[in-house]
Amino acid sequence: MKLILAIIKPHQLENVKTALSKVKVFRLTIMDCQGFGRQHGQQELVGGEDIALNLRRKIQLQIAVNDEFVEPTVKAIQESARSGEDGQIGDGKIFVVELEDCIRIRTGERGPAAI
Repeated sequence: MKLILAIIKPHQLENVKTALSKVKVFRLTIMDCQGFGRQHGQQELVGGEDIALNLRRKIQLQIAVNDEFVEPTVKAIQESARSGEDGQIGDGKIFVVELEDCIRIRTGERGPAAI
Protein backbone atom coordinates (compact mmCIF):
# COMPACT_ATOMS: atom_id res chain seq x y z
CA MET A 1 0.00 0.00 0.00
CA LYS A 2 1.15 3.52 -0.78
CA LEU A 3 0.05 7.03 0.06
CA ILE A 4 0.29 9.35 -2.92
CA LEU A 5 0.59 13.03 -2.06
CA ALA A 6 0.23 15.37 -5.01
CA ILE A 7 0.59 19.14 -4.94
CA ILE A 8 -1.12 20.71 -7.96
CA LYS A 9 -2.38 24.05 -9.24
CA PRO A 10 -5.98 24.68 -8.12
CA HIS A 11 -7.31 25.15 -11.65
CA GLN A 12 -6.09 21.65 -12.59
CA LEU A 13 -8.20 19.88 -9.95
CA GLU A 14 -11.13 18.97 -12.20
CA ASN A 15 -8.75 17.63 -14.89
CA VAL A 16 -6.99 15.47 -12.30
CA LYS A 17 -10.25 14.14 -10.80
CA THR A 18 -11.45 13.17 -14.29
CA ALA A 19 -8.15 11.42 -15.08
CA LEU A 20 -8.23 9.55 -11.75
CA SER A 21 -11.75 8.28 -12.36
CA LYS A 22 -10.60 6.90 -15.74
CA VAL A 23 -8.01 4.72 -13.93
CA LYS A 24 -10.62 3.62 -11.34
CA VAL A 25 -9.33 5.79 -8.48
CA PHE A 26 -12.39 7.26 -6.77
CA ARG A 27 -11.23 7.89 -3.19
CA LEU A 28 -9.16 10.94 -2.38
CA THR A 29 -8.82 13.73 0.13
CA ILE A 30 -8.34 17.29 -1.09
CA MET A 31 -6.78 20.06 0.99
CA ASP A 32 -6.12 23.71 0.23
CA CYS A 33 -2.53 24.62 0.97
CA GLN A 34 0.10 27.25 0.24
CA GLY A 35 3.75 27.00 -0.59
CA PHE A 36 6.44 27.79 -3.07
CA GLY A 37 9.14 26.06 -4.99
CA ARG A 38 11.30 27.30 -7.80
CA GLN A 39 9.01 30.23 -8.60
CA HIS A 40 9.55 31.74 -5.08
CA GLY A 41 6.03 33.04 -4.61
CA GLN A 42 4.67 36.24 -6.05
CA GLN A 43 4.66 40.02 -5.73
CA GLU A 44 1.41 41.83 -4.99
CA LEU A 45 0.44 45.47 -4.67
CA VAL A 46 -0.99 46.02 -1.15
CA GLY A 47 -1.94 49.57 -0.10
CA GLY A 48 0.28 51.03 -2.80
CA GLU A 49 3.31 48.98 -1.69
CA ASP A 50 4.84 46.07 -3.58
CA ILE A 51 4.82 43.16 -1.12
CA ALA A 52 6.47 39.74 -1.61
CA LEU A 53 3.92 37.13 -0.54
CA ASN A 54 6.28 34.18 -1.10
CA LEU A 55 3.41 31.69 -1.05
CA ARG A 56 1.26 30.36 -3.86
CA ARG A 57 -2.11 28.69 -3.45
CA LYS A 58 -2.02 24.98 -4.25
CA ILE A 59 -4.19 21.91 -3.77
CA GLN A 60 -2.87 18.80 -2.02
CA LEU A 61 -4.37 15.45 -2.94
CA GLN A 62 -3.98 12.51 -0.58
CA ILE A 63 -4.71 9.17 -2.19
CA ALA A 64 -4.20 5.80 -0.50
CA VAL A 65 -3.86 3.01 -3.07
CA ASN A 66 -2.95 -0.63 -3.26
CA ASP A 67 0.36 -1.34 -5.02
CA GLU A 68 -1.16 -2.20 -8.42
CA PHE A 69 -2.76 1.28 -8.58
CA VAL A 70 0.42 3.29 -7.88
CA GLU A 71 1.73 3.72 -11.44
CA PRO A 72 -1.66 4.34 -13.10
CA THR A 73 -2.47 6.92 -10.41
CA VAL A 74 0.87 8.71 -10.71
CA LYS A 75 0.65 8.75 -14.50
CA ALA A 76 -2.93 10.09 -14.43
CA ILE A 77 -1.97 12.92 -12.07
CA GLN A 78 1.21 13.80 -13.95
CA GLU A 79 -0.47 13.95 -17.36
CA SER A 80 -3.60 15.81 -16.24
CA ALA A 81 -1.91 18.36 -13.93
CA ARG A 82 0.81 19.36 -16.42
CA SER A 83 0.36 22.77 -18.06
CA GLY A 84 0.56 22.25 -21.80
CA GLU A 85 2.75 19.77 -23.65
CA ASP A 86 6.01 20.50 -21.80
CA GLY A 87 4.66 21.76 -18.49
CA GLN A 88 5.65 24.85 -16.53
CA ILE A 89 7.48 25.66 -13.33
CA GLY A 90 4.91 25.41 -10.53
CA ASP A 91 2.89 22.53 -12.01
CA GLY A 92 3.50 20.62 -8.78
CA LYS A 93 5.02 17.50 -7.29
CA ILE A 94 3.97 13.93 -6.59
CA PHE A 95 5.28 12.04 -3.56
CA VAL A 96 4.80 8.29 -3.10
CA VAL A 97 5.10 7.15 0.51
CA GLU A 98 4.98 3.64 1.96
CA LEU A 99 1.74 3.14 3.86
CA GLU A 100 2.21 0.83 6.82
CA ASP A 101 -1.45 0.18 7.56
CA CYS A 102 -4.97 1.32 6.81
CA ILE A 103 -7.95 0.76 9.08
CA ARG A 104 -11.57 1.28 8.08
CA ILE A 105 -13.18 2.86 11.15
CA ARG A 106 -16.68 1.52 10.48
CA THR A 107 -15.78 -2.20 10.14
CA GLY A 108 -12.30 -2.52 11.59
CA GLU A 109 -10.94 -4.00 8.32
CA ARG A 110 -7.18 -3.57 7.99
CA GLY A 111 -4.64 -3.41 5.20
CA PRO A 112 -5.41 -3.46 1.46
CA ALA A 113 -9.05 -4.45 2.03
CA ALA A 114 -9.61 -1.24 4.01
CA ILE A 115 -8.56 0.96 1.10
